[in-house]
Amino acid sequence: MAQGKLRKSLNLLDLTFLGLGAIIGSGWLFAAQAGAVMAGPGAWIAWVFGAVACMLIGLVYAELSSAWPRAGGIIRYPQYSHGSMVGFFMGFASLLAYSSVAGIEAQAVRQYASHYIPALTVANSTTQNYTGLGLVFEIAFLVIFFLLNYFSVTVFGKVNTVVTALKFIMPFLTLVILLFNMHPSNFSVGGASPGGAHGIFSAISTAGIVFAFLGFRQAVDFAGEAKNPQRTVPWAIILSISLGALVYVLLQVAFVGAMPVKDLAHGWASINFNAPFAQLAIAIGMQWLALLLFADAVLSPAGTGNIYTGSTSRVLFAWTRNGYFYSLFGKINARTGLPRPAIVLSFFLAVMWILPSNFHSWQGLVGAVTSATVMTYVYGPVSALAMRKSAPDHPRVFRLGGMGIIAPLAFIAGTWIVYWTGWTIDSELIAMILGSLVLYFAFMDKGPDSIARMKRDWKSGIWVICYYLFIGVMTRIGSFGPMKHPVIPGPWVDSLVVALGAIVFFYWGVASRLKVPDFATDDESDLSNHSVAVSEA
Repeated sequence: MAQGKLRKSLNLLDLTFLGLGAIIGSGWLFAAQAGAVMAGPGAWIAWVFGAVACMLIGLVYAELSSAWPRAGGIIRYPQYSHGSMVGFFMGFASLLAYSSVAGIEAQAVRQYASHYIPALTVANSTTQNYTGLGLVFEIAFLVIFFLLNYFSVTVFGKVNTVVTALKFIMPFLTLVILLFNMHPSNFSVGGASPGGAHGIFSAISTAGIVFAFLGFRQAVDFAGEAKNPQRTVPWAIILSISLGALVYVLLQVAFVGAMPVKDLAHGWASINFNAPFAQLAIAIGMQWLALLLFADAVLSPAGTGNIYTGSTSRVLFAWTRNGYFYSLFGKINARTGLPRPAIVLSFFLAVMWILPSNFHSWQGLVGAVTSATVMTYVYGPVSALAMRKSAPDHPRVFRLGGMGIIAPLAFIAGTWIVYWTGWTIDSELIAMILGSLVLYFAFMDKGPDSIARMKRDWKSGIWVICYYLFIGVMTRIGSFGPMKHPVIPGPWVDSLVVALGAIVFFYWGVASRLKVPDFATDDESDLSNHSVAVSEA
């Protein structure tokens, strides 16, 4: 089969709506309630922190993607700065995170659709809450996502732009209606679980708040298919996070303020709606709004699931191009310019996540996805500052001012998010990521220079293994772990210790960079496309 090239057909509007379409997904339908239950009226603070943290991380990636626009770029940058082992860890963690999101969105669609089709859901189940018909329903949505991604990136981009524009109507309409039904006294109601600073920190990581903002990465993932990516990708990141933050903070305030006073008799921890905004609309007598919300609850998650099906394929494509997976998944169809084998595999991975498992609800999987994703994001700040030192003269159309301050702050923020997710999730993810070293050695054991390269890259990447072990120990002995009486009290003292540790690992990571960036996995089409883009910019 002839090897094709990725087609550069996405403009700033397309890229911004890719990010915004991923941000305004199932998060707006569920996270406001989860945030209120954990943090009460202070949940809006969690949204602000989540937006700031993702903006810091996004700005770092904006510089990287403006300098090296690549399909699946988030996977490639650690490879460039630190070599194969760090690149492998990044790819494996990303694969875990990306491949699950389309399934989460299909699950959200099914959960809301069961209002019309009760046979999709098992009532009062504590194990798996969907029926056989419900599973078929979810797979059917994944098939639609797959087909939209398989045939044309142009069709995919335009369909997403239209769907995202429509998705904005319901959040804004909901805001207007709820803001006219506010109860100021709600903002003094307690009873959140765990409440206080601990509740706010937990909500950031496990209520779906950071999960909602993770869509900013779409502009980076599709940079290799963007027109003038050096300019459009950074602006797409900034615009998508800013607009998403505005929408989510207002929705959180509206949800808290519009809750009927009688429903708060036992505090925020007692709120347990299956379809939060729709049931809130019913509670305030707006049945017509509830009907629209149930309909939008199909559109919003479906649009996001469609985007992540494409993103997962770009991650697989980039991981393969880095040399850590079978070469079949690094091939591009000559006629369509799409990584079709990777798209097929991303579909099957999404199906695997929705099969019967311990993750039987939307929130059951969101914490794991958030932590796994942010575990990949923390590489970006280290790579960005490392590449400033190892490739200082490389063209950077977008050069981030204050990189020396923003990069370590982004690393600390990301480390906090992972830590606040807690021991139960982090211990499993860290075990899987470190256990994946078996695959790394299997795929890297090739050619006469493989041993020398692995020794070089081990020295450059040992800080990552120590960083994961540090997070694992802290989540075990800190206030977000299983101990009734944690060794390090929280939430402030243990979070400060984590921040200090993050600073150490950040500068260790920068100091461990390769002296000469590893561009060995870039093919000629990548390099020529980049040089053309730079000359045109």
